[in-house]
Amino acid sequence: MKATAENVRPKTMQKINLVDGNFTVSEASDVVLALLNEKINFHKLQRLSLCEGYSEANTKYPDERITELEHEKSIAKDFFAQARAEGLTLKIDGVLKISVNK
Repeated sequence: MKATAENVRPKTMQKINLVDGNFTVSEASDVVLALLNEKINFHKLQRLSLCEGYSEANTKYPDERITELEHEKSIAKDFFAQARAEGLTLKIDGVLKISVNK
C-alpha cells in the first residue's frame, strides 16, 4: 500500500540517542558539562532576547532555568570528582525524548 496524505499519521514522538557508551571520567565530564553549558547559554540568549528593547521584560523562566542548570552543573562536578578519586569509568545513557504538545 502506497502512503498517501490521508493514511499517514504524523509522528508525535521522537527519541534521539544523544549519548550512549562507556567513558573515562574526563570524557564523561566533557560531554555532560558541554551539554549543560549549551543549555545555560541557550537560556542566557533567550533572556537577552526578551530584554532587547524592553528592560522590564519578565525573565523569570530563563533566570530560574539558568539557576537550576548551574546547580546541576555543580552536582555533576562533585560526582565526577568522586568518580575520578575512586578510579572509576562511567556509563552514560542519554536519550532525548521529544513529543508533540496537544
